Amino acid sequence: MKQPQRPRVPRRALDGVLLLDKGIGLSSNDALVRAKRLLLAQKAGHTGTLDPLASGLLPLCFGEATKFSQDLLEADKTYEATMRLGARTSTGDAEGEVLETRRVEAGMPEIEAALARFRGPISQVPPMHSALKRDGKPLYEYARAGQVVERAARAVTIHALDLLHAALPDVTFRVTCSKGTYVRTLAEDIGAVLGCGAHLVALRRTGVGALTLDHAVTLEALEQMDGAARDACLRPIDALLSTFPVVRLGPAQAQRFLHGQRLRLADLPPAPALESADQNTTAETRVRVYRDEDGALLGVARAANGVLAPERLIVTAPSPT
Repeated sequence: MKQPQRPRVPRRALDGVLLLDKGIGLSSNDALVRAKRLLLAQKAGHTGTLDPLASGLLPLCFGEATKFSQDLLEADKTYEATMRLGARTSTGDAEGEVLETRRVEAGMPEIEAALARFRGPISQVPPMHSALKRDGKPLYEYARAGQVVERAARAVTIHALDLLHAALPDVTFRVTCSKGTYVRTLAEDIGAVLGCGAHLVALRRTGVGALTLDHAVTLEALEQMDGAARDACLRPIDALLSTFPVVRLGPAQAQRFLHGQRLRLADLPPAPALESADQNTTAETRVRVYRDEDGALLGVARAANGVLAPERLIVTAPSPT
């Protein structure tokens, strides 16, 4: 006998940002699907993948916030990582086969010196077990087939790299790095400098741009909440834009801005964010734009050459009452 189908739960138009503390073993997409279901949201997206073996901060964007997720894809990331010295693996982490083991003879002075060599601009060869594509196919598919393809080294920047603690052969460090940096490749390269090899055994992301794990929530905690408590976990869209200078527009200018019209900077209320753009025709400043009347976020714009040009607009920006 055919079982009756459960009624479909209607989804909601929901705008905001969820700071998710993703657990180990879950893909970023699986985490997104579960959060979207719990919040009954119509539209959602994440801001860059976090490997299943990694835990930590995964900002999820809902509704209009998805328009600004690209800014977090470009943002610096901060991780706490543990590498195990003395062994190289096929994947650069604990999931792979051990390819080689060596005796660990390095002490704290040598480890500190090795870390210092990787601060600042460096070159990295992307790992074979990565989602980067070659001829339309992810590198990890070649790796699973036992193939190794040529990869060009890429320039990345290690803004900070600090030793947290060590219980050899395990070494834990914190790194803040530019987009496109592979922390397991960093661990492998540090191991190569130390002459003993290394692979990553733990990775936790603690920061994406200006966002941190403060006030982040796990899926397990979300599941225990009622609907109102889940909604309260959402942060406003401008949580993604906190590093952008602020511009506020009067009612008439706000209306024109929401229609995608460019505005002359000379006609706008004075704002520190616009001073350099007004005076220097070669400088461009990205700003977040609010309606001064009610404080509603209207979108993001570029200010240059005496003009404020809308870049991305919030189509659900409420009308002032």
